[in-house]
Amino acid sequence: MIPWLTQAHQFPPVESALTDPNGLLAAGGDLSADRLIEAYRHGIFPWYSPGEPLLWWSPEPRMVLFPGEVKISRSLERALRQGNYAVRLDSAFAQVMAACAAPRKDGGGTWISNEMQDAYVRLHQLGYAHSVETWMADGDRQSLVGGLYGVAIGRVFYGESMFARASNASKIALAHLCRYIESRGFAVIDCQMNTAHLASLGAREIPRHEFLDGLSRWTASGGAAGCWPRDAAHGLFGRTP
Repeated sequence: MIPWLTQAHQFPPVESALTDPNGLLAAGGDLSADRLIEAYRHGIFPWYSPGEPLLWWSPEPRMVLFPGEVKISRSLERALRQGNYAVRLDSAFAQVMAACAAPRKDGGGTWISNEMQDAYVRLHQLGYAHSVETWMADGDRQSLVGGLYGVAIGRVFYGESMFARASNASKIALAHLCRYIESRGFAVIDCQMNTAHLASLGAREIPRHEFLDGLSRWTASGGAAGCWPRDAAHGLFGRTP
């Protein structure tokens, strides 16, 4: 059994999370900005499908990506060197979330409900949620072809989802995210759960207690919340238009 949260209830200790399913901690509550920020500070995140109760998770072990350990494949290195793209920060947050929420061939993406999108757009407006976007030329204009979004608190970036409409487009965004946040002193990207795709990009598992110990330090330092400069990732790799 897991506890049911009301708006006034605090999260239970993450050590009480279930092992099957791995990391399920609590249900209920809300997606208010205060609740989400409190959750992320303590290594907890929401994940549920439309029609289900709001579910909160803290898996053991935790999948993380240290920015300096991101793996750049040969094809990605070639795309970064060619530079036929532009990377922008926080210029199309709602569009990125909507693209991540769209149904995919593998069946993923649909868990990002309208309620979730509204909640994270609010976090974005408060300066906590951010998008990294890959744009490419499409005739006389540029089109959004890939990107990712997540939440930044202190020196931690909590990755939520990514999408790609062109080859390497989401990986280009991730590579720029890693280099950008590393330059700002960020310690880690929280990837939440283990997938082969994340592992191929350099993410690895660490014990939950190690992740939580790090959070207590990493979220206590770093820059204040605020919108990231749109062109701050410009020119981090190769050349950009």
